[in-house]
Amino acid sequence: MRAIRGAARAYILVTAVCAAACVQPALRDPGSTPWLAAGLLAALYALCELPARCRVLGRSLNGSVPVAAGSFFPVLLAAALLLPPAAAALVAVPGALLGRIEQRPRSARRVWRAAQLALATWAASRAQVLFGGPVALGGGGYGLTVPDFPYVLLPAGAAALAFCLVLTALDGSILVVAERMEPRAAWRGLLAGSLAPHAAHGLAGLMMAVLWRSPYGPLSALLVLLPMYISCWVFAQYHRERAAHQATIRALVQAVDIKDTYTRGHSERVGHASVLIAQEMGMERERIEVLRFAGILHDVGKLGVPTRVLRKDGPLTPEERRVIELHPEYGHEMVRGIAFLGEARGAILHHHERLDGGGYPYGLAGDRIPEFARVVAVADAFDAMTSTRSYRRGRPVGTAVAELERCAGTQFDPVMVGALVRALDRHGWRTAVTADEGTTPPAPPAPASPSAPGPRGNVPSARAAKPGTAAPSGVSAPSASTPCGTSGPSGTSGTAGGSAPSAPPAPPAPSGAATGPGGSAASAPHSPRRTGGGPPRGGRRGGPR
Repeated sequence: MRAIRGAARAYILVTAVCAAACVQPALRDPGSTPWLAAGLLAALYALCELPARCRVLGRSLNGSVPVAAGSFFPVLLAAALLLPPAAAALVAVPGALLGRIEQRPRSARRVWRAAQLALATWAASRAQVLFGGPVALGGGGYGLTVPDFPYVLLPAGAAALAFCLVLTALDGSILVVAERMEPRAAWRGLLAGSLAPHAAHGLAGLMMAVLWRSPYGPLSALLVLLPMYISCWVFAQYHRERAAHQATIRALVQAVDIKDTYTRGHSERVGHASVLIAQEMGMERERIEVLRFAGILHDVGKLGVPTRVLRKDGPLTPEERRVIELHPEYGHEMVRGIAFLGEARGAILHHHERLDGGGYPYGLAGDRIPEFARVVAVADAFDAMTSTRSYRRGRPVGTAVAELERCAGTQFDPVMVGALVRALDRHGWRTAVTADEGTTPPAPPAPASPSAPGPRGNVPSARAAKPGTAAPSGVSAPSASTPCGTSGPSGTSGTAGGSAPSAPPAPPAPSGAATGPGGSAASAPHSPRRTGGGPPRGGRRGGPR
């Protein structure tokens, strides 16, 4: 249990005193307070807050009833329109005190919620009075006995805006006092994210107030409240489902990062670079979100590759290489049942394909490669080339861009490469260190040794690693500029980690500096063909799904 700081307790106490001062006129002059209407509205608001405390209902709806403070305000806004400010403030208190509190200490949080909502409702009632709300609602002034539309929308809008402003101010201030957040960070996005929901609740509150004063009486107001409550529940369900999606993806990425420590953080950066490309291409927001998932999960198939192969120091055997080349298919099998990923599943399967048909697992070419896969291939290669890892330095952004442009049209889609270049000009890029962040990157390459094997992987030639240190088999180093159309050493040049432009056999690297097929810097000109006893093109399932 985390105790609330002393300053926060003092702030809550001051807020509660202010709320008590707001409701005090109703208690001091009970004869002028419409207690029946206030009692009915208070009971109605408390009823809206109670379902989450009901174990049976909460379990049947997976705890998704929208009852938390900040989720359902039509009753409070109706009270602000129907009652004097002091009485309207009282309506919020019983429901706020009865509502469910998740975190401890619960008593202090209940007092804060009650004071916060009482102040916001009081401010909303004051605002609508200033704009002539009682008369516009048909309160009898100026001969009006029915609501004056559309003028009544003005006091209703003022009430909703005042309610929103007070809640936003109090929400941000408690973060500053209790969590010691910077004021700028505490209030960032609060108002913008609250305006639309509070405006919708304000309209619902206005409809409730109009029906309340109609010949049909208070019971008819429930006809507005029930659909609004259901819509809030549906909205809450959507956000819970979205949170579950995010948690699923985070868990998968964390598992990959734990297994392949040499590319830690790579997945998130590929997702970010994919979003930059998509935004530059003008994709719809929904597709951009799915593409971000594709970039984040593109290497999830590494979970199916033995750890000893991913972390192997030194060259891979042909059999180990064939195992690593199956990771796109493993990844596709892992996520094929996750419906919300949509097009991302194709990107996970095909992000090692090449535009000229020399990629894997199915050797697709041109437009037969899914659009998302072409985006992720460019983002994957770019991040692998620019990321500094414990066994080699990353390339400068300009050098990586030049390498992508050199291989555009043969390995990468020129449209995607161009979009990335424009996005980098607009937003820039922060290069990253992955795995063993505290390790100093290696020095510039040493003279080649004839005894060392040639480079492997998606990048042509490797920079020298630290003396006596081999690059892990799951990651490859950036290469020198070489033609994108030639095949790599031993006829293979793809890697487990990405698709960066690769080259023909380069001058031998220093002994102990062998690179493995894992990072995703610019990939080999011809992605690895299946040879020997390995599975045929298309894997063991015979073709793309």
